Amino acid sequence: MDPHHKRQLEILLPFQKGFLEDKTPLRIWEKSRRIGASWVLALEAVLDGMTAGGSNTYYISYNHDMTKQFIDDAKYWTRILQIIANYYEAEVAGENNKTFKVYTLVLASGHEISALPSTEYAIRSKQGNIVFDEAAFTERFDGIKKAALALQIWGGKFTIVSSHNGDDSPFNVFLNRIKAGEEPDWSVHRTTFSQAVEQGLYKKICRKQKQEWTEAGEAGFVTRVRRIYRDNVEEELDVIPARSGGRYFPRFILDLCADADIPVVRKAFEDSFLRERQEKRERTVEKWFGKAVQPVIAKIDYPAAVGEDFARSGDLTLFWITGLIEQKHASTAAVIELRNWPFDQQWQFWELLIAALGSRFLGAALDARGNGQMIAEKASLEWPGRALSVMLTRSWYGTWFPKLKSRIEDREWTLPRDDYLFGDFGAVRLKAGFPLIEDRTSEKGVSSVSKKRHGDGAVGAVLSLYALEECAGDAAPYAEVTGGGDNFWRGY
Repeated sequence: MDPHHKRQLEILLPFQKGFLEDKTPLRIWEKSRRIGASWVLALEAVLDGMTAGGSNTYYISYNHDMTKQFIDDAKYWTRILQIIANYYEAEVAGENNKTFKVYTLVLASGHEISALPSTEYAIRSKQGNIVFDEAAFTERFDGIKKAALALQIWGGKFTIVSSHNGDDSPFNVFLNRIKAGEEPDWSVHRTTFSQAVEQGLYKKICRKQKQEWTEAGEAGFVTRVRRIYRDNVEEELDVIPARSGGRYFPRFILDLCADADIPVVRKAFEDSFLRERQEKRERTVEKWFGKAVQPVIAKIDYPAAVGEDFARSGDLTLFWITGLIEQKHASTAAVIELRNWPFDQQWQFWELLIAALGSRFLGAALDARGNGQMIAEKASLEWPGRALSVMLTRSWYGTWFPKLKSRIEDREWTLPRDDYLFGDFGAVRLKAGFPLIEDRTSEKGVSSVSKKRHGDGAVGAVLSLYALEECAGDAAPYAEVTGGGDNFWRGY
């Protein structure tokens, strides 16, 4: 970099320089508002593209005004650094016959800086650096992240930067995974409003506005800004994500107990499956069970309880299998979801599941509401004392959801790291003092039958806890039961 460019960069604050000097290919920056983060990213885009051997930069944000502002910031830096650039606007055809506006700055080197809408479609087939700004506020975080990471095969940097938007935003969930060491390739930066002020933010504003800096003036500036964001100052300025409003199971406590290795098995049938011959339906289920479920069950080497949330159509039937590792510690062994299964095949699944568990089967709790009562009644006769029928009432939820939450908060329960299941827990909300299933959540792409969910995972989990506590008994020799055995149930 020539001396002129170096002099121009002296106006950067320490936290801005620190980010600019980080050459890690994968970076994430959780930040306060109003600290000049996007401004310095625009500078980086110009620096990365100003030479023939440089890179293109593609900027993505959820807000149209932000995309335009990013290009304006990049134009500012081309003037400061005395780099020739041409500016273009274009309407580009996108997915589903929609068009979107793209703002592009082409530098003298031939490299471009383009500002795009927040959709993974916009960056497909691109090569270069990706900047994903205010990522916590887009509905397509995971899709954009996946598309951007795919581009890194050909080199370049991927930068995620955002202020917070709740503790259960996909941005914060991913950030927590990085901080927990699950994504070791990422570098993390964090800048609060107070840190920015301490490093000279207000002094820089004074220089730009040609005002004299005073200590009193800085104090007044801080007071004014914090007053602007007073309704959400911790999240907006102090970089502390707000707790999820009204959600009984905040995302962050689920994330602390999540394990990506716990299997989730899903199977959906089309409506036409019901019209198949009985023998064919049974063979289809047996074959699928042997291939998809049997290997999962075979790995369970401790007493296990099953919670079942029933549905015939619309919602799904979910089996939450929980193992008792120690007296007070439960670990989810597997979650199995059935969508649009005929009654006969749901009962067939029950028989296959209990047979596969064998002597490891501790007990089960079945949803006995509506059509589920038929399966629950049949199970209670088939496995008396170990298959419990449960009418899910407000009072029942009020007793058992707090017990499940307590286990999760104390990290005495593990669950799969699965966005659909996390969404199910997010559907539990307090209503008149009772934790109840309030929301339906979307499920797309799981199978050819794609419909809504209704807290199914949370219901299955709490039912499995109920089965665990009701069927275990204080005298069960949990630690001695690994591997099962025909004599496991004798003597109880």
